[in-house]
Amino acid sequence: MIPSLIFIITVTVVSSFFPTQTGAILNVIKNWIFVNLNWIYVWSVTIFVIFLLVLTFSKYGTIRLGDDDEKPEHSFFSWISMLFAAGMGIGLMYFGVAEPMSHYTEKAFSGLHQVERARNAQLYTFFHWGIHAWAVYGIVGLSLAYFTFRFKLPLSLRSCFYPVLKNRIKGAAGDAIDTFALCSTFFGITTTLGFGVVQLNAGLVEVGILKDTGFWYQAVIVLVIMLISVLSATSGVNKGVKYLSQLNIVAAITLMIFILILGPTVFLLGSFSEGIGNYLTQFFNLTFNTHAYEENTQSWFFNWTILYWAWWISWSPYVGLFIARISRGRTIREFIGAVLIIPTFFNLLWMTVFGNSATWLDRTRNGVLSSIAGNTDKLLFEFLGQFPISSITSFLAIFIIFIFFITSADSGIFVMDNIASNNAKNSPKWQLVFWGILLGLLSLVLLNAGGLQSLQTMTLITALPFSLIMCMFCYCLIIGLRIDYSYYKKGYSPAATNWSGEFWKERLNHILSYKNKDAVNDFIACKVKPALEELAAAFQEKQIGASVTISQNPYAAEITIKHKVIEDFKYGVKCQSKLISEFLVDEINLPGIRKNSTFVPITYFGDNRPGYNIEYFSEREIIADVLKQYERFIELSSDVKNEMFLDNTLKDIS
Repeated sequence: MIPSLIFIITVTVVSSFFPTQTGAILNVIKNWIFVNLNWIYVWSVTIFVIFLLVLTFSKYGTIRLGDDDEKPEHSFFSWISMLFAAGMGIGLMYFGVAEPMSHYTEKAFSGLHQVERARNAQLYTFFHWGIHAWAVYGIVGLSLAYFTFRFKLPLSLRSCFYPVLKNRIKGAAGDAIDTFALCSTFFGITTTLGFGVVQLNAGLVEVGILKDTGFWYQAVIVLVIMLISVLSATSGVNKGVKYLSQLNIVAAITLMIFILILGPTVFLLGSFSEGIGNYLTQFFNLTFNTHAYEENTQSWFFNWTILYWAWWISWSPYVGLFIARISRGRTIREFIGAVLIIPTFFNLLWMTVFGNSATWLDRTRNGVLSSIAGNTDKLLFEFLGQFPISSITSFLAIFIIFIFFITSADSGIFVMDNIASNNAKNSPKWQLVFWGILLGLLSLVLLNAGGLQSLQTMTLITALPFSLIMCMFCYCLIIGLRIDYSYYKKGYSPAATNWSGEFWKERLNHILSYKNKDAVNDFIACKVKPALEELAAAFQEKQIGASVTISQNPYAAEITIKHKVIEDFKYGVKCQSKLISEFLVDEINLPGIRKNSTFVPITYFGDNRPGYNIEYFSEREIIADVLKQYERFIELSSDVKNEMFLDNTLKDIS
């Protein structure tokens, strides 16, 4: 936290007191990078897209971001609403009309017919807001969620490097990575808040709520946004952030449907279908194109495509951390499918409704919007003014922008506090308040001094090294997934033998009987506990620390074999309820079953693998089963590649 604050305040002071000089120097650096190293951005984003698509259809797609039996933490709608509001929210309102109109009026395309320019405007907007943008967020989010919830590491970027850095992530290298993430998150939200407030101020003037676009009006807007954001952040992800995200997605859909119905509906639906086809047809050409043979469009390419790729990458630590935080319990395939497809589909629909309506209005109403295409702060409200009840829709647009600001800010505050507090489970509320105040204060300082542009430029420059860091994320993720898959799929050793058939009549009676909770608890107390105690005594005789513990609710017996470096071996049996099919209850050949639920003794292990039913085991068989699992544990521990799963020096044991 301390080095991050020093860097943040230093950059703010320099950008505020020397905005012109700082901006000029940073612009030279940015332009040199965009012109000479643009291929790094292109290839990095391409790798991210291909990597996620391949991973989706691979055997690793079924791996869950958490324990194998873990359920998703949030409902599907809440999950989508939150990741969408954090990832794209305010940008849709700001660029929904502005970007298509910018491409439509771009001088580099002035030689094309206006219909062709409108088609290209839709295609390039789809490209910039489609799968490529969400692939950038998806790489960071997936890496963080996987290593945090699967490997039980802290929710921080340093954890993504564990396969290559091992214990060194706890040292200076890990601190440097998290410091970079904290600064990047802070600067990204600061610039978005600063520039967005200008648009919100312009909208409030347009509808007559405010009289001017001066600094003090903007200061009041920032104060109100940050106050609500802090209140939302301190209430937690499950309350403020989630409910505001749901409210905003409903409001945004309402506005979009209004434009769709009152606008050129048939044209919009037709152009949406044609636009998706054009996007898919041109997908690979757009993906790899660097405009090396088209000098007249290179400047446009640097100022739009490369700038977008840099902007998505610079925002990815913040958005990725937040997406990871809310994605516990999802499978990798579900995560990638939802993150890539659902927001992309909505973005394309949104950009079609607003962007194509704008170009259609401009063509049919004598350039009503192209004349102010450069004034992006007022363009959306001028666009809404072309429709009925524009005062109401403008108010609704302002409300959506306002809530999008709050959801971006409160999720950003939450993420910054998470990084700064080293992923503390219960950080004090004052830390959230501190980050909210600092964010609002420095945004106003930079806005007043004219230093926001410099800060934005620096943020875009830092995207270059971070794109290479993200490529390392992909490499580390593959290492982790390969080890994960082989670890959890490994069965017993060849020496393990199945039940021989001894005492088969006793086992038959067990199979045909209904077991209540007391019967299973009695089984654990009378068979499992003595068996584990006998085995623990045998380990102790060989000077190996072993103990048996009993716990309640649910009733369970557990043996723990102590180790110093690797994780302790644990084998437990607990009483667990189990649903029975109604068909089985009605089966006349199973007269012992009277209810549609039963209780069974289920094993569990220290590495959170799914357990199994041992209700038919004798004491000897229970001991044999523990030894089989211990033999497997020792065999896996001897393999160097499994250190990540068995090293207990970094695990969050709580």
